[in-house]
Amino acid sequence: METVAERAGVSRALVSLVMNNSPKVSDSKRTAVLEAAAALGYLPNLHARSLAQQRTKTFGIIINDIHNPFFAEVVSGIESAADGHGFSVLILNGGRDPDRERRAVETHLQFQVEALILVGTRLDDGALVRASQVTPTVIVASGSDHPGVDTITANDRIGAALAVDHLVALGHTDIVHLDGGDNISSRHRAGGFELAMRAAGLEPRVLRAGDGEADAEAAMAQLVEDETVPTAIFAFNDLLAAGVLDILKSAELSVPNDVSVVGYDNTFIAELNHMSLTAVDQPRRMMGELAVRTVLERIEDNRTEPTNLDLSPTLAVRGSTGPPKRDRITR
Repeated sequence: METVAERAGVSRALVSLVMNNSPKVSDSKRTAVLEAAAALGYLPNLHARSLAQQRTKTFGIIINDIHNPFFAEVVSGIESAADGHGFSVLILNGGRDPDRERRAVETHLQFQVEALILVGTRLDDGALVRASQVTPTVIVASGSDHPGVDTITANDRIGAALAVDHLVALGHTDIVHLDGGDNISSRHRAGGFELAMRAAGLEPRVLRAGDGEADAEAAMAQLVEDETVPTAIFAFNDLLAAGVLDILKSAELSVPNDVSVVGYDNTFIAELNHMSLTAVDQPRRMMGELAVRTVLERIEDNRTEPTNLDLSPTLAVRGSTGPPKRDRITR
């Protein structure tokens, strides 16, 4: 700052005002300081500013799996909303590992982030409570009953019912759900599937799978080998659905003529032309934006009561679903 001040012919205090966007600086002085800073390649020391202001203006983000586009699209909403309020974000990957996620929480707290946003967290209740006692904490895409922790979810049971109702309306009676294995949302989606199938007078069939492309292989291989491939498959998420589409293609089964496929999340994968995947849509970007809103309410409005927002998903219908073949309707 001393060097910038000398070059601009102003005081160090005035440079500080400019760098903090103070309205108390004339346009001519502001221009002189900014031009001097640009010529010198000067960037403010954020750590020093944090110490002086006793604020970091930073949110700590932890995502469950960096490879899943659902989390990336939620983070996009977080980043946009945070930037609009003058906050930066630090992002760490939990790697689907609770121990790694606990270490990530500790790292963020050491950096003194002003809030934690945990997307698809696998942390246990004790770890969540401890984090929330240090800084405002919000969970996206999973729940918590603790008053210090806010949650932003999209109702998985409703989403699963949307998938089933769509397939039943097309004429399908033989529908299989490939679940998400040990994923935090798997139980709710499978439960919603079972309820919707029974409400339609149909017997639910759930096969254990997982939440990645490769997880489709074992479940689908068994169906193909046993010649029990249904007329419709509802996959836990879009990544799993992509694996299903590949295996059906390898088995020379046409989508949707032989088998209809529904995914979940409605990420960019579902919109790819060669996928054209019907998928349950979670409002991913909105979930990220709402997460920022909830932590700001705690930081700036001193809210202490918990916020638990449960959004309603919708269904995006594309080319992967259609009526079953006539000779398979009565299976």
